[in-house]
Amino acid sequence: MVNNKAFITLVSLGATFVVNVLAQQSSQGNDIWDKLETSTELRWRDCYTQLQCARLQVPLNYSDPEGDTASIAVIRLPSPLAGTDDYKGPILFNPGGPGGSGVQMIADGGAAFSELLGANFDIVSFDPRGVGLSIPRVSFFDTEAQRQFFGSFDVVNATSDGLARIWARAQITGALAARHNQHNILEHFNTENTARDMLKIVEAHGQRNIQYWGFSYGTVLGATFASLFPGRIDRLVLDGVVDAEDYYATLWSKNLLDADKTLQIFFDDCFEAGPDVCPFYEPSPQAISRKLDDLTRAIFLRPVPVVTDISYGLVDYARLRMSIFQSLWSPYAFFPQLAQGLADLINGNGTTLYQIMEQPLFDCSCGTPTPPTIIADGGIAISCTDGEEVRDTVDELESYLQGLLRDSQWGEVWTGARIGCSAWPKQEKRHFRGPFLGNTSHPILWIGNTADPATPIAGARKMAQGFPGSVVLAQDSPGHCSIAAPSVCTAKFIRAYFMNGTLPNEGVVCPVDVPIFLEQSLGTRDHTMRRAVGVNLGGKDEDIVQAIAHLRESFRVPLPF
Repeated sequence: MVNNKAFITLVSLGATFVVNVLAQQSSQGNDIWDKLETSTELRWRDCYTQLQCARLQVPLNYSDPEGDTASIAVIRLPSPLAGTDDYKGPILFNPGGPGGSGVQMIADGGAAFSELLGANFDIVSFDPRGVGLSIPRVSFFDTEAQRQFFGSFDVVNATSDGLARIWARAQITGALAARHNQHNILEHFNTENTARDMLKIVEAHGQRNIQYWGFSYGTVLGATFASLFPGRIDRLVLDGVVDAEDYYATLWSKNLLDADKTLQIFFDDCFEAGPDVCPFYEPSPQAISRKLDDLTRAIFLRPVPVVTDISYGLVDYARLRMSIFQSLWSPYAFFPQLAQGLADLINGNGTTLYQIMEQPLFDCSCGTPTPPTIIADGGIAISCTDGEEVRDTVDELESYLQGLLRDSQWGEVWTGARIGCSAWPKQEKRHFRGPFLGNTSHPILWIGNTADPATPIAGARKMAQGFPGSVVLAQDSPGHCSIAAPSVCTAKFIRAYFMNGTLPNEGVVCPVDVPIFLEQSLGTRDHTMRRAVGVNLGGKDEDIVQAIAHLRESFRVPLPF
């Protein structure tokens, strides 16, 4: 990230988990959580800036509601219209992962979501059980230093033994998870229980039915909720839709169907933008693609050293591949930086490329307590507990890897999602894992991008079939989830759905409002130049574009491993 945001890369189970760490999560924000009383009611206290925080008590095990409890960290931007006829209640959000922090998402993006959807709603989210500021919190390590020293980049083709190394690291992390699994607590960190926690949050707001917008893994959570409680749906937007059957089978085999298409858009848009706007330009998209292949081979043989003001390291094969893959998730945020970084890298300067995933150097606080940050462990616990048991050998995983690579070159990165569960502690797996069906009390709005690198639109079309009356809205853009690209069309459909319950017609495809590289060069308020390239937005539409841009820069849907 750039400016005052940082991407922390947390590595376990053989792959990287990337999460946006807010500069805004200051000592003031963290201190408030230690002072909040956990209650079966939402007892709000002011926190961060113009936000409210609370801790909600829920059963750790819903089969034993009088037993041990969990404390769910909940945050909201309250509606200024509460108590009036215009108030429309809370909308819950989940940022994906699994393991993404809803507290961080709203702390940084709550006002932008309110701008998109209207001041009629409370903007609400939470850290799922086992994650972030919720208690208990999953951790496989006794100290942050242990976690940092175990971490590294793992990409299959980075070394000749890459797949075996990823598998071997997963055995260690699985053993550490088992060591920290007192009283089989890990079995309670699953999507069904989180769905039930969401219902508790809704009811604590004094509502019966849920209003919800879930991204990526958040669509698995939403589809699980809709299957468990089909009569408790008021509004449900599932954005960047995961094939939930594939997820619960721990296959992660349907995600990359459009990933290579996303990279092709980088080549196409760089060519269309021209050399004055795209520094990695060549006279054809094919030439740009070959140029990247040549650079990748060169970096494999000769990594480039980098020293910045806050860290240092190498741009090697693994870092280059992971940086490109991360860029596919948010092209409007990253493609211009990627183009500049690749152009610089050809000349031996790796700084710009390195900064796509840069994090400050880890500094042990030596006994001083550090505030909670988002770590990969909670998300791993959720996905491995949710899914079918995995006990693949390295040889069996070779066949799995080849299957992924047939769909996309990015299979070398994605293998960690399944391999990471290969030594997970044995569990009974009694929680809900389908079927995903329901005659919901209000139809669901599913959203998919036409070139999403992690959740192809085919997932939305498949999942919608189990819920009569629901509609799939396509956004003609690359990137992961609708907020990865500026589309006033999509934003207006989402707003109308939450405000009035209206759905778009089946088959609608929303365009984006400006090409990727031109948005970077023109700026969202350069009206003259925007009209010159066919972009003519009114005042309110400009506000929507600004809100989407803020979300795109401040909030990244985290990788699922």
